[in-house]
This record gives sequence, structure tokens and C-alpha cells, in this order.
Amino acid sequence: MFRSINILFLLIFGASFVAAQTTERFPEQVGPIQYNTEKVGVVLSGGGAAGLAHIGVLKSLEENNIPIDYICGTSMGALVACMYTMGFTPFEMEKLVSSEEFISWSTGVTQPNNIYYFKKKEDNASWITFKLNFDTTFSNNLPTNMISPVQLDFALMENTAAAAAAANYNFDSLFIPFRCLASDISAKKSIVFKSGDLGEAVRASMSYPFYLKPVRINETLLYDGGLYNNFPANIMYQDFFPDFIIGSNVASEFQNPEEDDLISQIRAMLTSKSDFNPLCENGIIIEPNANWVGLFEFENGQRIIDSGYVASARKIEEIKLNIKRRTNAEQLAKARSAFIAKQPKIVFDSISIQGKGLKKRQISYISRLLTQNEKLIPLEQIKPFYFRLAADDKIKSVFPKSFYNKKTGFFTLQLDIKKEKKISTEFGGNISNRPINMGYIGMHYNVLSNPSIDFSGNAYFGKLYNSGKIKMRVDFPFKFPFFLEPIVTWNRWDFFKSSANYFIDTKPAFLINIERFAELTAGFPIRNKGRIVIGSGFASNRNLYYQTNTFTSTDTTDRTDFSSLSSYFLFERNTLNRKQFASAGTYFAIRGRFIQGEEFYTAGSTSVFENNFRSIHNWLQFRLTYDTYFKERGKWRLGFYGELAYSTQPISKQPFFHNYTSTMMNCLAFEPTPESKTFFIPAFRAHQFAASGIKSILIISKNIEWRMEGFLFAPYQKIIENPNHTVSYASPPAFNFQYIKTLSSIAMTAFVYTSPIGTFSASLNYYSPQKQPFSLLFSFGFLIFNRKALE
Repeated sequence: MFRSINILFLLIFGASFVAAQTTERFPEQVGPIQYNTEKVGVVLSGGGAAGLAHIGVLKSLEENNIPIDYICGTSMGALVACMYTMGFTPFEMEKLVSSEEFISWSTGVTQPNNIYYFKKKEDNASWITFKLNFDTTFSNNLPTNMISPVQLDFALMENTAAAAAAANYNFDSLFIPFRCLASDISAKKSIVFKSGDLGEAVRASMSYPFYLKPVRINETLLYDGGLYNNFPANIMYQDFFPDFIIGSNVASEFQNPEEDDLISQIRAMLTSKSDFNPLCENGIIIEPNANWVGLFEFENGQRIIDSGYVASARKIEEIKLNIKRRTNAEQLAKARSAFIAKQPKIVFDSISIQGKGLKKRQISYISRLLTQNEKLIPLEQIKPFYFRLAADDKIKSVFPKSFYNKKTGFFTLQLDIKKEKKISTEFGGNISNRPINMGYIGMHYNVLSNPSIDFSGNAYFGKLYNSGKIKMRVDFPFKFPFFLEPIVTWNRWDFFKSSANYFIDTKPAFLINIERFAELTAGFPIRNKGRIVIGSGFASNRNLYYQTNTFTSTDTTDRTDFSSLSSYFLFERNTLNRKQFASAGTYFAIRGRFIQGEEFYTAGSTSVFENNFRSIHNWLQFRLTYDTYFKERGKWRLGFYGELAYSTQPISKQPFFHNYTSTMMNCLAFEPTPESKTFFIPAFRAHQFAASGIKSILIISKNIEWRMEGFLFAPYQKIIENPNHTVSYASPPAFNFQYIKTLSSIAMTAFVYTSPIGTFSASLNYYSPQKQPFSLLFSFGFLIFNRKALE
């Protein structure tokens, strides 16, 4: 009997010894598991865009029926792990991250479908904008992130809300148990997320300093999880204690800071070295070859995923040797489908507006932008209104969160709102090799209330162009929102090319156009991408000019004053990706204006007319503009530009102004390229015309392109100058091949570099039938001007 007891004791002792051995950590030892009940954990490192390689690793593991029982990630690894734990297949993940939608999330560029053009500010020549409050310090007015998180924040809420609700906000109850990390830089420690808002947890884990703004959770500001733990194998081991860990690591080696490299210094100050060992006795590290990828270069998604797949395939036999258990593809698919079936449809029955310092009228304004007292709001219905709210220049940030109520079966949408700073200043202009240099300064003062108000003004100063504008926009957030906007503008154009300095030349110029006008306008949105604007106002235009090239500094110019009342309408739809040198999107506009006014001509010292002249003019003018870019074909992209203009001046009682110069200055002009807007070329002006052109763009790199553009201008009736400087129409053309040969044309070829603050271009331009048709322009900045009085 004692012998039997001794044998039993030895068996128990031996089993305990074996069990004790499996809890010790021997990173260097890799041996096969002897039982078929082993659990497998997958750990995904951070690493920016290179983290997309984790998808290829998961794809390879699933194809080989390797079980995944737990998953843990940090930073980009947290996003990939989150998608997997929500029930995404590797194929679905691969498709998503290769889409334009995902690229927009990662770059902060708003997708065309989410652009709310009604709230977009008028284009101007600004390079950079500073936003500030007078009651805060300078450091509080510095920007904290490079990209806008608006797209990403909503996408995370949209895609994780149902899965988190199905798991009752417990990360152990997701499709597979999940963990992710963020960094508390105040306490200098990692924060592990085991429960709560899934999208918020992943967003915090991805908040790379200076690129993506941090997230505040429970009053703690959280940053990228990779700062303190870029490979959370220890969290996997502590929380789940798996038998085998498969790690996918794309993080670069820790680099020592360099004295001339600011980024390396900041990285060294913020980050800690991470342990890339699997920690448990049995583990394998897969290291995809993705070190060629820039930190934020998400455009090469498929290639990055393939690198992970290849790296995993190289290790798959070793993994199979160590993991005896296999999954069944059919059962895995059923388990996924079962978890997805548990996810409730996202329908909101209430919206909670929160934000530090928000007042009652401000909350009322925000609420009315989102909803007009609807009881139940599906996610698809609230989405465009979310982006409309985010586009409001009085709102700095909107962070969406959702909470599921099991009793009602509906969600509550919580929006954490941060008000934009009240004051913003803009600086910009254009620097070039021609005397068209100019500076620009603008300022806005916004008032968030119900209704909201924006006071703004700007000034341009230069040799060619000087301008000042003040306006006030009042936004009413009704069911059918609209704005009212009084505007006062002064423009001065000097087309005399003699000096490149910034000071106004006081000696007589060949041609000067001075405009003063005041308008009251009202605007209405047309879905997300369009708007209608109507307005009416008074304008006073003064043209100063010589009708001869022979004049001295003591001569006085001829002068034409035109005082007018006009009303106009504008419909426009705009999805262009840039305010100048666009390469994607479409702009379409129809505008019309009724003008009635009085012309008064005063003869100068060189005039052939001895007497002053007075006349009344009334006319209607219409204009249609279409500018579009087609999808890329490899490195090439094509665009089309078309314009139609019609004026009733030819059939009015007084079709022409008193002389040729004043007539042409009050004609509709064709100016399709940036440089053409700086010239006064009568050959491209008419009362009625059609014009079109083709644009060919070679995409050299993300920010560099080579453009070739050509346009034809076809006036219905050319306006010709008679020997005594009076005006008449040429005979209506016969539309044949000979007529096409007589058309005026504009062509441009340019290398364009788009920087974060402005555009540099080197262009060769051609204008036919000018005597000197070629122009070489080197330019940095924007050739964008305030709107003219009678446009």
C-alpha cells in the first residue's frame, strides 16, 4: 500500500513540475505544444502605415487554419486588431484599407461626399491661418495636430458602435477577446483598455503626437500606445495567459537622437524602448519587411499587406509545428456570422451635446444643425449633419460617442464639442518673377450663438492688385438653413507693367480699374456639395486709361465712371481638391446678373473725343462654367474645362460704352489659368462666347505634377476697334474650318509643387494672337483675388 501511495505522490509531483515549467519565461526556447487544448494569442505592434502588414499576417494564419483566441495591439496594431475582433475577415480588412475612404481617414482629407460646401469660406490667397483667443497664452494658440480627425473619429464610431453594444462594452465578449493600449504622458505609463467605448479606445491608441490630436478619457489626456509599449506581449500574457503567442512586429529599431534632427529628439523624449520578445515559453515573432514605408504613407496599402503575408508564410511551417490545434473554416465563418447577427442596428433616439463652456444658445444652435426634433434618427441620416456641424468654422472639434440602451434597443449619440477660437488671422499672397507680386492678410471674428455670426475682413496689396473687403455673415440653423451676408469691397487693378515693387505707382498708368461696391446676399445649401446665392447691390466702377501709347507724366487719363444697381443669382457645386491647380473633383456653376447703370465719360488730355459723354446701360448676363477631372489612368489624369457666356448687350439700346477700351473693360472675360487673370487681353473678352479646353496631368509624386493645358476661345461676334476708337461688331462668323483657325487660344505647361502652405509653379504660357505670345512665370503662392463687382 505504501508503494502505491509513493507512486501516486511521484505522479502528482511530476505533473506539478511540468505545469511549473510552462509558466516560466524562456524567450529563446521554442518547442511544440503537446496538447490540443492550447490557446493562441496574437500581438500586433505599432508602426504607423507599416502596421497594415498585420492584415497580411492574419490572412496567412486564417488560410492555414491557425487558431486565434486572443488579440492585442497598440497604435496601428490596435486598429487592425479591433477590426478583427469586430468580426471583419482579413479579406474585408484588406478591401477597406485599400479604399479611398480609408485613405481619407488617415490623411484627414474630407471625402467629396462629406464636404459641406455651404459652410466653406470663399477662396483667397492665404498660405497659413493662426487661430487665437486674447484671453489665452501664446502656447495655447499653437496647433497640436497635422491632420483633421473628423473623418476618422466618425468612422471609428460608425464601425465599432454595434460591435461594442453586442459585447455589452466588455472587450472579452467581442468576437475574440481584445486589448489595446494608450499612453498617459502625465503619469508616464501605459493605459490598458479592457472595456468601454471600443472606438474611443482605439482612437486613443492611435493618437500619434503632433499628427493626430490626443483623446481625453476620464479627464486624462491619452496619446499613442506605442510611446511606452509598442509591442504589448506582456499585456497578452498577463490578461490571457495563452499557451502560444504569435507576434507581428513592424516597429523600427529605437534610434538615438541626432543633434540636427528635431523629430528624432522629440521621438526620443516621448518614447520608451519596447521589449519585442513574446514573453511566454512558446512564441514566434513575424517581422514583415515594411521598413521602406513612411510613417504616414497609407497609399501603398496592398503592397504593405502583401509584405505581412509573405513574412507570415515564411514562418507558417514553424508555427504549424508548434501549434497542433486547427480551426475549421466553416465553423469560424459561422461564429463570425453569429457575432455580427448580435450587433444591433444603429438608430439614435437622443443626442447629447457636451462641451466645456457651452452656453444654452450655443447648444441650441448645434442641436438645430443636427436635427429638427426627429424622434428616431438612423446613423445614415445623422452622418451628413455630423459633417455639416464639423464644417462650421465656429466649431473646433466634434468627438462622437454612442451608448446602447438594452431596454429601448436604441443608441444615444454623445457629441463632445470644443468651440473654435474666436479670432483667426490669415497671411499669404504671391511671389513671382513678374510684377504681379502681392501680399494678403485676412481676419475673422466669430460668435457662436443662435444665430451664429462671423465678422471678417481682408486686404491685398501689390503693384498689380490692391483690395479691401469687410463682411458679416449671419447663419440661421433652421430646417432649411440659410445665411445673410452684407459685403463692402474695394478693388484696384493696375495693368501697367513697369515695376515689381509693392508700392502703388503714382504716375499715370496705361489702364487702371477701380471698383467700389456694396451688396446684401443670401445663401441656401443644395445638399452637401452645392449652394444657391442671391444678392443685390450698388457698384461704382472707374476706368482710367489712355487710348494711345504716346503720353507723358503730365498728361491726364481718359476716365469712364459706371454707377450701377444689379441683382444676381448663383448656383454652384464644388468638389475640387484644391483652390488652385486642382487635380480631382468637379466645379459647376451657373450665374446670372441684371445690371442697370449710368456711364459718364470724361475726356483726358490725349483723348480724340473733345466732349464728355453720358449714357444709360441695361443688360442681362449669364455664365456657365464646368471644370472637371476624371479618374487616374496610371500616372495620368485628364480634365475638361468648358465655359459659355451670354449677354443681352448686343440687343440693348446701347450695346457699347463710349469707346473701345471702356467697352472691353466691361465685357465678360475668359481667364482659365492663374496667370491669365493678371492680364488685360481684349482678344479674350466678348459679350457672348464659348470656350473649352483639355487638361492633362502627369502625377510625378504625391505633391509634384506636370500639367499641360490648352483652351480655345470662340466669341460669337468679335468687338473691333474703329480708327477713331469707337466700337462695332465684326460680321457674324461662318462656322467652318477656316473659322476655327482664327480662334484665340491659351496654352500652359507647368511643373507644380503643392506644399502645406502654398503652391510653387514654373509655367510656360502661350496667348494667341498676342504679338509676344509667350510668358514664363515662376510663382509661389496663389493668384486668387476678391470677387469683382459685376461678376
